[in-house]
Amino acid sequence: MRLRSLLSFALTSLCFAQVHLLQTSNTTENLRGVSAVSPTVVWASGTHGTYLRTINSGNTWTPATVPGAEGLDFRDVEAFSADQAYLLAAGPGDQSRIYKTSDAGKSWALQFTNREPKGFYDCMAFWDRNHGIAVGDPVNGKFELLVTEDGTNWKALTSTGLPPAIEGEGAFAASGTCITVQGDSNVWFATGGKAARVFRSRDRGKTWTVTETPILHGNDSSGIFSIWFGDDKHGAVAGGDYRHPEQGGPNLAYTEDGGASWTLSPLKPQAYFSAVGHMKPHGAHDLLAVGSAHAGFTDGAKQKNWLIWLDTNLNAISFAGTDTAWAVGPQGTITYWSRHHGKAMDGNN
Repeated sequence: MRLRSLLSFALTSLCFAQVHLLQTSNTTENLRGVSAVSPTVVWASGTHGTYLRTINSGNTWTPATVPGAEGLDFRDVEAFSADQAYLLAAGPGDQSRIYKTSDAGKSWALQFTNREPKGFYDCMAFWDRNHGIAVGDPVNGKFELLVTEDGTNWKALTSTGLPPAIEGEGAFAASGTCITVQGDSNVWFATGGKAARVFRSRDRGKTWTVTETPILHGNDSSGIFSIWFGDDKHGAVAGGDYRHPEQGGPNLAYTEDGGASWTLSPLKPQAYFSAVGHMKPHGAHDLLAVGSAHAGFTDGAKQKNWLIWLDTNLNAISFAGTDTAWAVGPQGTITYWSRHHGKAMDGNN
């Protein structure tokens, strides 16, 4: 991020009660996953088996490497406390793995290794610390789904009601947000490539429906990269073409009926977005979207203009409560976002 852009944004954003500051990550790895447990505890993950943790709101980040995972790319992290977190490594065949720690990274248990050579797992989400689901690219025409019901053992989810994948359709492991859950049993995952669709289940994956969206798609670098739901009705999807991050095509859409239908957002400008969500967890307010060329913040997907539009390079975001968020990107980039006036935190405080 250019220093001039950062400084001018920090000043401008105060007018909208929005503060955004760069933090010191103490790593230069490419970061793809982030999980905010609270306004003080946050985990992040990235290349070469790297994970990071802060327990003081990002004033200090401590990076480390999972032993034996130095060749893996952790595209997703899901954390539940300062001690407990799951990591998903994305990659072909046995490079797709799931690890868990319950002692703040002192030890890691390898819970799952993909044995399907054609398989490639993309992201995961949890209803609670023991019940989660992961999605992988199609094998033999069906998306791969894993579930855990005890936080330890993972098994393939065999669902006769899962609609088949379209030839050339897949999911993106860009930000750990191609799948999301809500409540006790709702789950949605989003796709790209030759289609840009949303699969949804109300019973933890036993039965599914699928809906087309108006998001840009058609080649292997375009489609939906991120899906978010604040309640069982209101959600958003974002994406575009990662090979053309400045391309403004139809890259952002929202739903008010649980994903049964999707409406393009009128927000302009648009660009490629790898992650999207709302700082207010319920309803559809305070939308934040990030990508490899731009990040934007505004009151919601129905707005026509961004309150903040920033030149930056970010991969993933995670929200803590109603007021704070963290975003991560290449070269160890970590940024802190806040809706508060007054003193903001940064890596030098």
